[in-house]
Amino acid sequence: MNRRAVLVVIVGSLLLIASIFAAFGIGLADISPRVVLEVFWCKISGSQGSFSPRDEVIVWDVRGARIVLAAIVGAGLSICGAIMQSLVRNVLADPYLLGTASGASAGAALILVFGIGSAFGLAGAAFIGAVIATVAAFAIASTGGTLTSSRVILAGITIGFAMTALTNLMVFASGDEGAARSVMFWMLGSLALANWDQMLLPVLALLATMIVGMGIGSGLDAISVSDETAQVSGFHPQHLRMASMLLISACVAVLVSVAGQIGFVGLVIPHAARRLVGATNRSVIPVSALLGATLMVWADVIGRIAFQPREIPIGIITALVGTPVLIALVRRQYSRSGGLETKRKSGKQGRD
Repeated sequence: MNRRAVLVVIVGSLLLIASIFAAFGIGLADISPRVVLEVFWCKISGSQGSFSPRDEVIVWDVRGARIVLAAIVGAGLSICGAIMQSLVRNVLADPYLLGTASGASAGAALILVFGIGSAFGLAGAAFIGAVIATVAAFAIASTGGTLTSSRVILAGITIGFAMTALTNLMVFASGDEGAARSVMFWMLGSLALANWDQMLLPVLALLATMIVGMGIGSGLDAISVSDETAQVSGFHPQHLRMASMLLISACVAVLVSVAGQIGFVGLVIPHAARRLVGATNRSVIPVSALLGATLMVWADVIGRIAFQPREIPIGIITALVGTPVLIALVRRQYSRSGGLETKRKSGKQGRD
């Protein structure tokens, strides 16, 4: 990681901490910064504070859990997006556009609507759905020719539509209004049901994805140039791609199981990170995590307060942010290369 990347990580960390602290005080109930700090200190030290039980519940149980989960989900999706973009050599790739998130939602919907395979839990069903969608996208893209980034993107979009249609069909077939409302949670994305009891699995998924992603950073850098470059550098492209996609599928499945289907975070954030620190994945991954966490914290705040007391699903907020960026990226790709294929410029690549 170069000096610029270290500086960006430090500034990004401070920005994330400030954003989290500010988010605790924003909402329908006005909570002062002093009360927020006092609640946190008492939770850490085990001492008694002068705040009311109502303030404690709002700060710690209501806002605290969803703010922390927002940061975890944002960081995880951003890391997955960064890895995906390197694997398919295209800045338009992310778990949403490649159908991975839609597959995870379909797997979760299967349990919510019919209760099939409930012993595996939501995360397990979401993982199976994510793997099926991802494998299908790559299988379609590689049929009858060389695997290219544009074919992967188009195949992923197709699989995403198919998985969304399957989810809607399951809801329609069940005729259960309660199940329909539950599935809408997965389709739109929401942190309203966040609680501290469900934090362990997302934290583990985030840490595992970040650690492994950083560990294979050199391989991702090589494969983002070409499979031949990866082979010359001592990596097996197919093995690296398969292992990375399984890792991404597992992480996305866990995040979808607790927050629903949230799009465009994995698209927007890695692109911004590369603009800041270059294309080296060992720099891009931690910066993407910090930027993604910050974006999701503020997206959740906007969703909570924009039309209060009603709440906007966080997936709508991220879509409003991500759609213009996607349009800009597509226009840029076509204007520079006449298609969706990404052309990496060696002069702009970062160095460890």
